[in-house]
Amino acid sequence: MNPTIANKKPALSGSLLLVGHEKRMRARLCAILSDLAYTADALACTSCPDEVNALLVERPFDMALVDSSMSTVNGIDLIRAMHAHDPRLPIVVISDPAAEADVIGALRAGASGYLLKESDDTELSVCLRSALRGGMPIDPFIARLVLQSLVAAEPQAACSPPTGRTRAAASGPLSARELDILRCIDRGATNREIAAALSLSKLTIESHVKNIHKKLGVKTRTQATFEARRYGLLN
Repeated sequence: MNPTIANKKPALSGSLLLVGHEKRMRARLCAILSDLAYTADALACTSCPDEVNALLVERPFDMALVDSSMSTVNGIDLIRAMHAHDPRLPIVVISDPAAEADVIGALRAGASGYLLKESDDTELSVCLRSALRGGMPIDPFIARLVLQSLVAAEPQAACSPPTGRTRAAASGPLSARELDILRCIDRGATNREIAAALSLSKLTIESHVKNIHKKLGVKTRTQATFEARRYGLLN
């Protein structure tokens, strides 16, 4: 088979609606969607609920990508309204890690997928392609939150694998130094900045960060601070 033909992107018709994304994330999504054969003219962007309604009336969309963490709009209510307007419209949330109630609320309101901004471009591209084909992409971290919610509702929840505070306790509590580093991470400091602030080497900080991730059962810095806040370690 001709490799040029094999690698050719499928032509996509229609439009996509981007709701609530800040400038940098919007630029990322536009680049990713361009790789999926969506031109700039096929993308509609807004953060205004009234404008969302007008756009949905004006033309059909292949999919809506919604940032549910908008500060001026209730993302769950907006998703619910969009789903009520067109139950067939795939609505994929692309947001920061959120509380369990917010994740469940978005899915119950009609979201057909839930991804995290911290995912790399390749991951987002694969997930969005899946959504366009009728899939329901869920970030593994979000999937774990949903499963925790389901397991917690069962009488046998105590037999489930440890998570959150229980996981941290099972792997060993965070040390005072690890908590100091976690607080710095929560403030947005890099490993180099943390090393300078604590008079430690960058390699030492990297080692502590790996231990923090292991104890909290997470893979990224954002997830670490989210879990720590959720279980009161940063309060």
